[in-house]
Amino acid sequence: MVQKTCRNPWCKQPFEVTDADLDLLDRVSPMLAGAKYALPPPTHCPDCRQQRRLSYRNERCFYRRKCDKTGKEMVSVYSDDKECIVYDQVVWWSDDWDQLATGRAYDFKRPFFEQFHDLSLVAPRPCIVNMSSENSAYTNHSAYNKNCYMCINTGYCEDCFYTSDFTPDSRNCADCLAVQKCERCYECVDCKQCAFSTYLHECINCTNCSFCYDCQGCSDCFGCWNLRHKRYCINNEQLTKDAYEAKLKVLHPVTWKAAQEQCARFQKDVAERALHKALVLEHCENVTGDHLAHCKNCHNCFYVFESEDCAYCYDTGMVKNCLDTLEPLRGELQYESHGCNLGYSLCVCSKCYECKSVLYSQYCWYCTDCFGCFGLRNKKYCIFNKQYTKEEYETLVPKVIDAMCKAGEWGHFFPISLSPFGYNETAAHRYYPLKREAAWERKWRWRDQKEDSPKVSKVIPAAQLPTTIDDTPDDILDWAIECARTKRPFRIVKQELEFYRANGLPIPYLHPDERFQRRALLRNPRHLWKRTCAKCGEGIETTYAPDRPEMIYCEACYLKEVY
Repeated sequence: MVQKTCRNPWCKQPFEVTDADLDLLDRVSPMLAGAKYALPPPTHCPDCRQQRRLSYRNERCFYRRKCDKTGKEMVSVYSDDKECIVYDQVVWWSDDWDQLATGRAYDFKRPFFEQFHDLSLVAPRPCIVNMSSENSAYTNHSAYNKNCYMCINTGYCEDCFYTSDFTPDSRNCADCLAVQKCERCYECVDCKQCAFSTYLHECINCTNCSFCYDCQGCSDCFGCWNLRHKRYCINNEQLTKDAYEAKLKVLHPVTWKAAQEQCARFQKDVAERALHKALVLEHCENVTGDHLAHCKNCHNCFYVFESEDCAYCYDTGMVKNCLDTLEPLRGELQYESHGCNLGYSLCVCSKCYECKSVLYSQYCWYCTDCFGCFGLRNKKYCIFNKQYTKEEYETLVPKVIDAMCKAGEWGHFFPISLSPFGYNETAAHRYYPLKREAAWERKWRWRDQKEDSPKVSKVIPAAQLPTTIDDTPDDILDWAIECARTKRPFRIVKQELEFYRANGLPIPYLHPDERFQRRALLRNPRHLWKRTCAKCGEGIETTYAPDRPEMIYCEACYLKEVY
């Protein structure tokens, strides 16, 4: 084990590089022509490494700009004041442009990252990451969706909107975060296989439930927590069917204000009365972290499933032998990667899909044996977007790696200062928020957001909205609503209005971004603290900070109480 101090001058936090980390680092070190090119131990702490990867991920800031090839207006995560070249998705995926036109020879007199940044400014990039979707223009970091609107990190979903954070195989869901295989759910967080439910948190296989926490296999429950296979319960009290339905008519909120008041009451009850498991681990062996399912030998990982032999991985599924990754789905031998699905042997790559043996590249699809490339598809033996023979490639790459080692660049992810996004546009700002002045001090970009005046018939303060959905007229689609907290205007789309009417839900008073922030706050930080079990007093690790009021139980005590 090696004790280190983070190299960032504003951080300087101590961190450990364990023998297991070094072993994994050796495994993920790339091979070229039978030789291994060892990656050095990290010089930055895990949080700073994760922050660096997140700074290249704009999830939620959408803009209208013109395609730099056709002039056609498009939706993009790159604003029109960005200096990079952006193509419409259809154009970028076409063969109507030369991917290698921007290729250039490597200059051994200049740093790698500086040269790569120059390449990234002239090589075309897709306006958004939204593959093989239908009628889902405002859906980002997603694929295979249909009729979805403002969804982030979703796949195989249909008729969903304002839903984000790994939401696969869901239907007719709105304002949800991290729901899997759910249907007709609203304002649910970290739920699986739930249906016709609202305001659920950490629930599995529940139907017709509202305001429930950590319930499994339940139906027709309201305001409950820690229940298993129950029906007709309110505030954890068992009722008859008739008594439940009569009481529900009184309790069920039909106005936005009543729903928020019920949320506040329920969250207070959960904090004071519910049991909280120290960590959410399901069928795991030899793991550390939180929200892990069917994992083995995974350490310091968060929101990972069906993975093995990994460390410092986040929002990841079905991978092996990976270190310092963010959101890969299926893959093996990845290091310092971001959004690299179905990737094998990748080192320092961002948004590279179905690639093999690709190093220090971005926005590449179906590529093999490429180094320092940007925006290529179906290519092999390319360096800086220039085509080489196999022999030339295997001769030149070791020389580039040697130059990067001497410059202290080898093994490091792309610098935050070279991200095309303003820091406040990225997911890094969500997990590691900064003031504008602090970002500038670190020489990171910042983008002052401009709210365009909505072209609508009228702007109405949220407090003046019709009280119930039954009173809401069709022409609300022509209004802009002024957010009750931020005063930012937002609009209701037709699909959204139909959902609210079908489910008897009131029009929200808050801007979609504000609603997202409130859902995100229901999740714990991705950090482990030492505490003691509130039942047996044994030492535990948990994502609940020591000063929080919840009753935190170890796994054994929790299971005894709940089951």
